Amino acid sequence: MVFETSKLNRAGGALNMDMVTMNILDSTMVSICREMGISLMKTSYSTIFNEGLDFTCALADTKGDMIAVAEFCPAQIGGMPLLIKTCAEEFPIDTLDEGDVLIHNDPYRGGLHVPEHTLFKPFFHKGKPLGYLVCIGHIAEVGGMVPGGFAGEATEIFHEGLRVPPIKIKKAGKDVDSVWKLMLANVRTPRYNYGDLRAMIGVLDLGEQRMKELLAKYGKETFTSTCQDLMDYSERRMRAEIKSFPNGHYSFEDTVENDGIEDKPYLLRVDVYVQDDEVVADFSGSATQAKGPINATLGVTWSATYNAMFHMTDPSIPKNGGCFRPIRIVASPGSVTNVDYPAPEVAGNTETHPRLAAIVIGALAQCKPERAMASESGTGGNFVFGGYHPEYDEYFACYDLMSGGWGGRSYADGNDCVIAINGNCRFNPVEVFETRFPFHVEDFAMTPDSGGAGAYRGGLGYHKTLRATTTDITASQCTDRHRVKTWALFGGKEGANGATLVQQKERDDWRPVTEAFGKASSSKYSNIVLHPGDRVRLSVSGGGGYGKPLERDRAMIEEDLREGYISPEGARRDYGVEPR
Repeated sequence: MVFETSKLNRAGGALNMDMVTMNILDSTMVSICREMGISLMKTSYSTIFNEGLDFTCALADTKGDMIAVAEFCPAQIGGMPLLIKTCAEEFPIDTLDEGDVLIHNDPYRGGLHVPEHTLFKPFFHKGKPLGYLVCIGHIAEVGGMVPGGFAGEATEIFHEGLRVPPIKIKKAGKDVDSVWKLMLANVRTPRYNYGDLRAMIGVLDLGEQRMKELLAKYGKETFTSTCQDLMDYSERRMRAEIKSFPNGHYSFEDTVENDGIEDKPYLLRVDVYVQDDEVVADFSGSATQAKGPINATLGVTWSATYNAMFHMTDPSIPKNGGCFRPIRIVASPGSVTNVDYPAPEVAGNTETHPRLAAIVIGALAQCKPERAMASESGTGGNFVFGGYHPEYDEYFACYDLMSGGWGGRSYADGNDCVIAINGNCRFNPVEVFETRFPFHVEDFAMTPDSGGAGAYRGGLGYHKTLRATTTDITASQCTDRHRVKTWALFGGKEGANGATLVQQKERDDWRPVTEAFGKASSSKYSNIVLHPGDRVRLSVSGGGGYGKPLERDRAMIEEDLREGYISPEGARRDYGVEPR
């Protein structure tokens, strides 16, 4: 696989860049991607799209290099380089016709995990292809062994749902009926999947119309040359950022508590090498691949590294293929950071990605402490469920994202109840959740004392309690941090653990699924059945603290007490402060 090298003149900078036109085109293309995303939010069927916003829209050139992207889901943004290149190799753009649409979700062909479906459509100008429109979205129900796609006990890729290699779902503007039939026959919610896929195709059509308008104004030559300039400009700025980091070798590690199958931890380790204006992130010290679904594909590990670097560098750098050029990733095949077929990997994109991004940040905290944060929750919660809805007379499935606390920083507390670093997604609103699914939300609140203490404390996690109402619900989960706490920086304290507890109707006590259902893991499990009246309480960990707790400003402690972020006991224990 070939990635274009830069045209940069290292002595004199970039060659012949028209900065005005470049900025106008960049802003216009990003706006097109944003408009595509807003349209998808408004026209999709599933809550993971129209409420959670678990999708990303982008543009790529004929070689598969990303030229613009909207700021939706970071895991998908960082996954673009390998994903688009892989698809472009199987379907070179000169083999595609106007109106063709490709669909692809295969993790072993550059993808991220099975639920992530990517649709590609070439755009043309005067009969010549000039690039791709791209939409990646998380389809909530993909078949496999559990409703909702997150099989915490999967031991092979085939347990995780239907894999679709790059294939045309539309050809010259017309549906390929056999592909539609095959895909919809293998999922539990064909109506919702049909609506979501139609919405994704619709935003590609919208983007195509906007690109036609742009190309009619600027023409092919200006467009292609400016896109190349834009990528070179982003590369130059990323190299300048990296050059501000002291040269050196920086290491960091963390562990995933288990894989859902074996009760043992899995090491994640990175060695980051900064050399002038380039960075190498080497994950070779990480554990061999797991039997369960925590493995990351190579695309996930790339994405996590890029995500971390974007957090540690100037956020105003245009996000395109040029950003990625100075960053190199090493991940050993057959490891938890570069899984070999046919091992499972669905949780690699949601649980392992944020942990990999976090350890890169943790490593670089040693040379850029003012830009780093302590560990955030590092989990999407990933509570999924399904069943037959008696009121709507059809099968339902839901992917319920959950959010935890972010880590404290050198200048501020961590954010409270924010989705993990790879997501940028939203909660399902309670009103929508209860209308669509047979659960009643009994409570939904931030968890006091869950953020790690520090000069700047970690953000709070949250908890909610769900009661099954009218029908049996089959639930599964892929989460973490039930045992391993979020790590702190520079003398801060770890954040609190999360938990999943079940109260069955005939009992008064709350039990983990290991006790209630005999599962191997409390955080990763498949197909527990909740009967009407059963409750499940889901809580997500808080972020780690930054700096020594005794250095925290007294006024900030008192404000936390007034707001209920910390308890009087927590103030005494962590900060040595007696509440007034």
